[in-house]
Amino acid sequence: MAIREETRQIVRERANYQCEYCHSPERLSANRFTVDHIIPKSLGGTDDINNLALACRRCNERRYNFVAGIDPNTQEILPLFNPRQQKWEEHFTWIENGVVIQGITGIGRATCLRLDLNDMRYPEDDSIRETRRFWIQIGLHPPVNDPCQL
Repeated sequence: MAIREETRQIVRERANYQCEYCHSPERLSANRFTVDHIIPKSLGGTDDINNLALACRRCNERRYNFVAGIDPNTQEILPLFNPRQQKWEEHFTWIENGVVIQGITGIGRATCLRLDLNDMRYPEDDSIRETRRFWIQIGLHPPVNDPCQL
């Protein structure tokens, strides 16, 4: 059963119209963002509002049905960032003037790696970093309340 449009709108508003993983703004996307199941339905998750997050297509596709990732510093398997239970700024910060998301906890690092939040798997494809540079140039990035190390 599809998620009702009213529920989708509640999720979008609650997320302030930005991806709850990479903090990209929906208004700068050609497509509406998707509603992601934090615990995927394939793993027993539900359509309950507390299991839903707004995600850009890029993050949603990379997240797939994963609920855990590997912290590259410790090699420990950790749960991915949960925007319903955790605060973004406690797990991530912007570096390189807002171009790169850096995980500052094991969960943050595991999420950065699993969702490839900075297009680092294929360094020649730095499209999200290039996009962020453009957003910075026109004054639309990083999000106002996000921590950023200049």
